[in-house]
Amino acid sequence: MAERIVVRGDLEDLRRRIDMLDEHLVRLLNARAACALEIGRIKRELGVDIYQPARETEVLSNVNRLNTGPLGPQAIRRLFERIIDEARHLERVADEDFRAEQEEAGELLPPKEGSSA
Repeated sequence: MAERIVVRGDLEDLRRRIDMLDEHLVRLLNARAACALEIGRIKRELGVDIYQPARETEVLSNVNRLNTGPLGPQAIRRLFERIIDEARHLERVADEDFRAEQEEAGELLPPKEGSSA
């Protein structure tokens, strides 16, 4: 069996590839977050709760089905749970900002369902 000689250039090439992939991931994550913000705006207009457990389950199922490795199902699940959590946070902040703007304009909105107000 022939041994592969590892060259420092291989390491640098792979690191550059990871850097490029990271750049793509950041762009994709921000594009996904922008979609989530738009979804949050639509939910607000429809009076729908931000947290939609059935949709979260659907997304997690979809990404698990798409996964071909080498990351295992639990790793993919944890990564996407975090991505979803951050998207939900963005939606909530945008909703709070919208409500604050409405209150400042004198257009008081009824409290959100399940809020302590």
